[in-house]
Amino acid sequence: MKLPERSLLNRPEIRKAAYFLLKKVNKAIREHKLIEEGDRIAVAVSGGKDSLALLHLLHWRRFFAPEHYEIIAINVQNDYGFGVPKEVLEGIFQREGIPYVFEHISLKEGAKPDEEPLNCFWCSWNRRKALFLTAYRLGYPKVAFAHHADDVAATFLLNLFFHGRPQGLKPKVSLFGGLITIIRPLFYVEEKEIISFAQKAGLMVEQNRCPRAAETKRARMNELMRALGKEIPSLKANLLKASERGKDEEVGP
Repeated sequence: MKLPERSLLNRPEIRKAAYFLLKKVNKAIREHKLIEEGDRIAVAVSGGKDSLALLHLLHWRRFFAPEHYEIIAINVQNDYGFGVPKEVLEGIFQREGIPYVFEHISLKEGAKPDEEPLNCFWCSWNRRKALFLTAYRLGYPKVAFAHHADDVAATFLLNLFFHGRPQGLKPKVSLFGGLITIIRPLFYVEEKEIISFAQKAGLMVEQNRCPRAAETKRARMNELMRALGKEIPSLKANLLKASERGKDEEVGP
């Protein structure tokens, strides 16, 4: 492979920042066998800082990683217009020479009248369904999500408080009888580290956010973690360990 001339990795400061994050990414890959020789990986790209950071890190990693693997970026567009415009994402994908595909879904079609115009579960379920079907159709049985350490910890609290189950996000989960495997290479990376990298790399892309994004149960768990973290410095690390030991996740909005 040859690095495109316009690639961000050609900039020394970006290369240094990427190297710092890749140490934690490689730890997750090594400890949980997330990527193996010959893998074909679909990266779920919403257009937010987390997914764009993951996409770039997995792409750049291929230039020096011991495993040879392929990636493709999959972005699910919706009829509400939430997210990053296609033309913006296309420019990013083409700059780095990353294969990509856009899949469009209708969130309005099939929604219950009393739940219009927005329903978090309906939106999440349909986006994941479209992502998995697209990855399977294209022959990419591994799907990489950009959930980071903060997401893992928040999900553990969410499932504990709202479902009574001590379950968190796992680094690797097999679904549908092994047809699809979810991997989370950012499992050990904290959100503040991703923000720092994304700011340096110009990956804080403006997007049309869902107006309910700050009202979800997950958002409430993030607020709780920030408050408790001031008194319990090891809170996030402890929740991360609990997630690794627990059962497979049940993800709520």
